[in-house]
Amino acid sequence: MFRFVYHNDRVLPLEDVRLSPGQAGLINGWGVFSTVRVFDGVPFAIERHYERLARDAERIQLPLKMTLAQVREAMLQMLQANHARDACVRVYFIFNTIGIWKSDEKFPPIDLIMYAMDVPARVGPTKLSVQEHGRYAAHPLTGTKVTSWLGNAWMVEQAHLRGFDDALLLNEHDEVSECTAANIFCVHGERVSTPPLDSGCLAGVSRAILLEQAPKAGIAIAERPLKLQEVYSADEVFITSTTRHVQPISHIEQHAIQRAPGLVTEKLASLFDHYVKQYLARATAAVK
Repeated sequence: MFRFVYHNDRVLPLEDVRLSPGQAGLINGWGVFSTVRVFDGVPFAIERHYERLARDAERIQLPLKMTLAQVREAMLQMLQANHARDACVRVYFIFNTIGIWKSDEKFPPIDLIMYAMDVPARVGPTKLSVQEHGRYAAHPLTGTKVTSWLGNAWMVEQAHLRGFDDALLLNEHDEVSECTAANIFCVHGERVSTPPLDSGCLAGVSRAILLEQAPKAGIAIAERPLKLQEVYSADEVFITSTTRHVQPISHIEQHAIQRAPGLVTEKLASLFDHYVKQYLARATAAVK
């Protein structure tokens, strides 16, 4: 983690940031967050991240008052203090005054916490374990990116202990949903499929970009329920996320995927990279 953190309305050294057990939302996990990739000082797709933050905040009754422009400016201040041009940024909004376990300290209603770290190394094909009952699609907050993240952190740690990189999560209907922090896609011939949002998966930013951009390359992606056996029988499997973009899967449990990466995965990865370059070019031109 880089030294300087943005907390509420200013940039501070990490050691000077004060959080309190009296911040009830911090202790209870009542908040929303997102991870933003920064390329050469430009926060990539920050508009999409902000839109999801605002949507999820409304869903959990968190009164998000900051605008997109304010969030972007705060992020740029923090990045500049850290001399960070390429990084991953975590943005958290925490509800301080919810519930009975709150103190009388003079907190703002909502805490903004923003910090950065180096980009995790995500190179080459990766391996997934399988976690049954990893998602409960019927839960009223399913698909909301909240700070109550223990379930995801615990499941990915179990995957690591077994020698895998992440876990493929099944919902209560034994349908494929997503990974702990990535959306999943499978390829049969030239058909690409991904679980629908009602499977319990998160509406990932990278997922949304790929769904929009793939038809431009002549590739239609169907959102449909998937059983694990369909993923096992796929010619190609890949996952998407902010820190991975498009990453091929080589194994799910002991089952080897036929091609990792395959031609479709490579084509979509190139398409995604092209979208990133176009976005950065537009963003850079806009500030000149």
